[in-house]
Amino acid sequence: MRASSEGSLGVAIAVLLANTTTLVCCVLPAALVSLGAGAVLVGVVSAVPQLIWLSENKALIFGIAGALLAVGGAAIVWAWRQPCPVDPDLGRKCMRLRRASVWLYGTSAGMFLLGTLFAFVLPGIA
Repeated sequence: MRASSEGSLGVAIAVLLANTTTLVCCVLPAALVSLGAGAVLVGVVSAVPQLIWLSENKALIFGIAGALLAVGGAAIVWAWRQPCPVDPDLGRKCMRLRRASVWLYGTSAGMFLLGTLFAFVLPGIA
């Protein structure tokens, strides 16, 4: 198995974790309030007051997440262009890792877009 395929999976996981903060800072509060669960949101914020910092610094959070998304995308494209091993078993593992990396990256990009929608687009409409 090539190190580039393993590395791209690691990068995809890191990007996914970084983009999770965009959901926590912006989508979770908006979803809870939209569902009429404002009291639940108050309870969550009182238990985890760091959520307020994330919401106050959402431009920084989204900037870092977007930069990581760009770097992660470049790393996945670079790894995709590298050859997989000739050995059939290792070649299948390499392709499986590549597909997992692309799937995780797509999930991260979707999370980023959803967070952007809730953080920046919808508040301007309302």
